[in-house]
Amino acid sequence: MATTGKKSALFVCLGNICRSPIAEAVFRKMATDAGVVEKWVIDSGATSDWNIGSSPDARGVACLRKHGVETSHRARQVTNDDFMTFEYILCMDESNLSELNRRANLVKNAVAKVELLGSYDPKKQRIIEDPYYGSDEDFEKVYEQCARCCKAFLEKNS
Repeated sequence: MATTGKKSALFVCLGNICRSPIAEAVFRKMATDAGVVEKWVIDSGATSDWNIGSSPDARGVACLRKHGVETSHRARQVTNDDFMTFEYILCMDESNLSELNRRANLVKNAVAKVELLGSYDPKKQRIIEDPYYGSDEDFEKVYEQCARCCKAFLEKNS
């Protein structure tokens, strides 16, 4: 986290069971493969409190496994401390962004850069749509977007 000398990224979506755990797992694997994972604090969280303690959506876990990525994440809600300890808070859509910016403004010592993860997408797809009510293909699209964005984010921060 910001005080440990490590770089830090918190990936955020509405419920922390679909998009953000995929992004977290993908980024962790990329950082591991690049030999830099020990230089990072990596986590994910939700703007809502709906799924606290839940495992990621089974369709997302299956999609990750298909790509050789594992996750053991349990859903949690973003806390005020997150805004003071994470360097980057990377979210999935405009609704997440406005909620996180609203919350950040209430935290006196907020240091986190709150950004859309999609702002790093070389294909310029800024919004990563929620696949919850969709199909396996929608989870695959989320994975592909997260992979592109996480790769670019890691390259920018190496």
